Amino acid sequence: MTKPEIQSDECLFKLLKLGGSIALCFVIFATDLPAQQAHRQQTALRISSRKVTNDMPHIHGSIYTDSKASSLCSGDFISTDNGESWENRPMTPDFALRLPVGFRRDLVASIFDARHGRILAVLNALDLENLDPGIREPPIAQKSYYLRYRVSDDGGKTWRFDEPIIQKGDFTAKNPLPGVFIGKNSIYIGDKGSMPLITNKGKILVPAQTTIIGEKGELFNPGNGHTYTDAVVLIGSWTKDNRIAWKMSERIVGDPKRSTRGMIEPTLIELKNGHLVMVMRGSNEQKGSKSHTLPGYKWLSVSKDGGESWTRPEPLTFEGGKELYSPSSMSTLFKHSSGRCFWIGNMTKDNNQGNLPRWPLVCVELDTKSFKLKDKTLLILDTQQEDDKSKGRLDISHFSVMEDRNTKEIIITYPRSYNAYKSQEWVTIRMTNEFKK
Repeated sequence: MTKPEIQSDECLFKLLKLGGSIALCFVIFATDLPAQQAHRQQTALRISSRKVTNDMPHIHGSIYTDSKASSLCSGDFISTDNGESWENRPMTPDFALRLPVGFRRDLVASIFDARHGRILAVLNALDLENLDPGIREPPIAQKSYYLRYRVSDDGGKTWRFDEPIIQKGDFTAKNPLPGVFIGKNSIYIGDKGSMPLITNKGKILVPAQTTIIGEKGELFNPGNGHTYTDAVVLIGSWTKDNRIAWKMSERIVGDPKRSTRGMIEPTLIELKNGHLVMVMRGSNEQKGSKSHTLPGYKWLSVSKDGGESWTRPEPLTFEGGKELYSPSSMSTLFKHSSGRCFWIGNMTKDNNQGNLPRWPLVCVELDTKSFKLKDKTLLILDTQQEDDKSKGRLDISHFSVMEDRNTKEIIITYPRSYNAYKSQEWVTIRMTNEFKK
């Protein structure tokens, strides 16, 4: 494979601090003006605004809660004016109120189903008494995570129930899905990119990942990575009592000789013809080794039967087979209302080292026929600046993506984390509505 032309230390913009405000100055590295103009016409991607705050913006991870109005919900906060202002309104009832100490209910993904006027919220759950709440990713969770869901039919004002996701048939809370036995292995949502999807046929799709039980009952880890998982899709259909009948897809299985952690953090879009495209995180890192000989890729799979079965994962590449190096970090497939589809994630000039570096953050259009990225549409959203180098390691990840219903802008919110996540600031980027079908 050939590599796309990218300069990870030289970015398309510089941040200029002027009187406490931040302005964007685009720096084009080409010298052929007609070529630049043709490039801009083809990409039609432009950052229209960039805002930096100390605190997480409430619009981070938010969803619209109705079909036409400008009401938004983001965890315990709601907005009725398209995100201009927010009100704290905790979920009612408080399902976590009487849980034993150590139990967790972490809201990780939500979606509004316009056909039925209902909101679905999905939660990572742990039922482990006295588990230290200060441990962000407890190792025992790889054997204990399971998924729960909640439903609201009044725009998030109240919630009808909080129940575990259990496949229809002879499945139980301890064995909620095929090959998942809570206490031995787990199923969970890994990051913001694994957003639920409502298909054109009305099916609910929730991308997730599951650890695997080995022959002797231990967690299967053939790649000797930090963890090892398969990707799956939970396929749901509404029932008469406003609940969901669940079914798990076949597993999307990685090759440990190509990705040491299997398939992680799947992200989905549906195309006009009903086919589904999935991109997953992989890894080239092994425990106890400083060698990263495998190329670090994102992995692509396609389904033509509504998510039931999937093609073997292959590296996500640019048109013409140009290689895409990407660290082991989340990414997002995003479909704009114009019909154009984009991949947003970390991309590096050279091969990465496991999770690092998690910069630059880029946006690239996906060709929906070839499933290749259009390299001429590549836009660098953020990358390391000179003054970042004194702040410790920079991570630009854990972002959320949504479309502003009124302006049609794409909104991307994310933390710029420094010194191995010891400090951070929050960035909100809006990309212009220059989108053509």
